[in-house]
Amino acid sequence: MIRIDCAWLAVQPLDMRAGTDTALGRVVQVFGAAHPHHAYLFANRRANRMKVLVHDGIGIWLAARRLNEGKFVWPAPGFNRHHQLSTEQLNALVLGLPWQRLGIDGIITVV
Repeated sequence: MIRIDCAWLAVQPLDMRAGTDTALGRVVQVFGAAHPHHAYLFANRRANRMKVLVHDGIGIWLAARRLNEGKFVWPAPGFNRHHQLSTEQLNALVLGLPWQRLGIDGIITVV
């Protein structure tokens, strides 16, 4: 339904009361701009809620997801303000799975 060519994860938590305009403002602050067909993901401090903002080229979509048990695997705030995710990593993150183990970061080179 919505084309997503690139997904970005913001490290700093977002207040889940934030609406579309506030979330869009945070995207511009953290990523510099909201690019068409890019998804921007934010979590709350406890990482049990997530908001995803997508610019579809015409307008803005804002979706929310809450886990009833557990929490999303989210990087701790530190040097990096954001991470780019592959499609597989995005799919795993939305399900609450450890997305860091997929893709280039999950390669095993020595046994």
